[in-house]
Amino acid sequence: MRNTRQSSTAHVEGESLTLHQVMEMMQGLQEAMAASKAKQERIQLDLAASQARNEELHRTNEELCRGLHNQAGSRETEEQECATPPREFPMPFSHAIMDAAIHATFVGPKATFTGMKDPEVHLTAFHTQMMLIGGSNAVRCKLFMSTFVGTTMEWFISLPNGHVTSFAQLSTLFR
Repeated sequence: MRNTRQSSTAHVEGESLTLHQVMEMMQGLQEAMAASKAKQERIQLDLAASQARNEELHRTNEELCRGLHNQAGSRETEEQECATPPREFPMPFSHAIMDAAIHATFVGPKATFTGMKDPEVHLTAFHTQMMLIGGSNAVRCKLFMSTFVGTTMEWFISLPNGHVTSFAQLSTLFR
């Protein structure tokens, strides 16, 4: 029998390789494996760094959310402490007047009435302006009400709910 140590050639799939060639192949495979392992370690380090950064960003995000929530909560608390509950106003207009829409581009008179001047002068000025720009009965009622300020507004909201059904009636009450 032959001693395999003494043989300097190996047979692989019908080809003969020398011991030197096999050693070179093994060395190449070992180098490739070492490079692969180094690459895998770099990837692991990158992954660990990414995870650490992600955790840091997550903590920062939570802190910011808590801060915003606390600000909103303190703002709501301040508003609740400082603000008196809204007063419910009666609505002297009938449902027909309240349901009438005023087109968004409609521009009414800019005059205001505080109750300190002659109501007839204000009513005449308002009526004249409305003749120029037009508008339905309901629009006239709503725009006339929008000119009330102070005691005049207090007078208006003191009227019974649904009491005013037309501009003619409102102008009679106003006088």
